[in-house]
Amino acid sequence: MSALKFCRECNNMLYPREDKETCTLLYACQSCEHQEVASDTCVYKRVLRKPSGEPKDVLKDVAADPSLPRTRSVRCYNCNHPEAAFFQAPTKGEKAMTLYFICCNPSCGHRWRD
Repeated sequence: MSALKFCRECNNMLYPREDKETCTLLYACQSCEHQEVASDTCVYKRVLRKPSGEPKDVLKDVAADPSLPRTRSVRCYNCNHPEAAFFQAPTKGEKAMTLYFICCNPSCGHRWRD
């Protein structure tokens, strides 16, 4: 699948369109009459990359969440800040819950698990 397709006639971008009579996917130019049959039926593909072992709900600004409990008994390994927010979540492939910490220093935001 190529990212973008361009018209051979006028170099404008080609847009996906369905030919309802033949039930095929075409790429058509909106400026001229050029059309070409799509070699692949995939029009758009989004690939999400996330570090493994980390819950999907973890966001960058989660340390600012006032509903999360906070502790001063651990220090951030990255910036040595004395406060961290924490929560428990299941780890993929394990039955036990894992304790996650997020540094409360706004300029750091380091995350680690216990």
